[in-house]
Amino acid sequence: MKGAATMAFVVLASISCGGGGGQPAPAGSSAAPSTQSLPSAPTSATGGAGATTPAPTPSPTRTGPPPFAAKVTPIARKRLPYSWRPGCPVSHQDLRLVTMTYWGFDDRAHTGELVVRKTVTDDVVTVFKKLYAMRYPIRQMRLVDVYKGDDYDSIDADNTSAFNCRAATGSSNWSNHAYGEAIDLNPRENPYVTASGSTAHANAKKYAHRPMRGEGVINAGDRVVRTFAAVGWGWGGSWSGTKDYQHFSRSGR
Repeated sequence: MKGAATMAFVVLASISCGGGGGQPAPAGSSAAPSTQSLPSAPTSATGGAGATTPAPTPSPTRTGPPPFAAKVTPIARKRLPYSWRPGCPVSHQDLRLVTMTYWGFDDRAHTGELVVRKTVTDDVVTVFKKLYAMRYPIRQMRLVDVYKGDDYDSIDADNTSAFNCRAATGSSNWSNHAYGEAIDLNPRENPYVTASGSTAHANAKKYAHRPMRGEGVINAGDRVVRTFAAVGWGWGGSWSGTKDYQHFSRSGR
């Protein structure tokens, strides 16, 4: 009996102290990092001016879409053949390429590119990380040089873009885009609308009024406007008279 009791004690001790190797971590106990490095989009093998091949789409995790990732790098002059030229209000050396994850209208993660001034890269990454977390859909995010620097063509393609050395619409003064301190977000769903209520883009006419519901649409005081406002950026939809629903800028203009 004494031997049996001893053996039972050994077995019990083994169960209580041994075979566990630690309890499994509770779900959600390991947070993903806020940003990850992404490779810059490779240039096209054809070598055409401004041509690029799309960056690879991030791989999903086992539990869902990939986490937001962003990389900020200097941008080569050759990648700005149309959007920058001598005489622009900022040097191309003061610009940065932000390569980052965005959520698409197809409910999938994609990798896009924006060119902005180096002084606002933190603002931009902060905003787009939040937009990705809320699954705000973006049609596409390509350099305006893909459209040979033509703002009309970029808008018509519903392209989200930033830097473009051009004058403000209807003005001879530099646009905030020429400083790399403005972003046009989903310009088809959020058009530039004159005081009379018209827009130059036929495919955007049904979006010319606010408030309205719809994917990618921005309304006064909504979470997109609040997200930009949190980093000090103003919205063109709050202007009196002309409304620029796609436009966010550091200066508010």
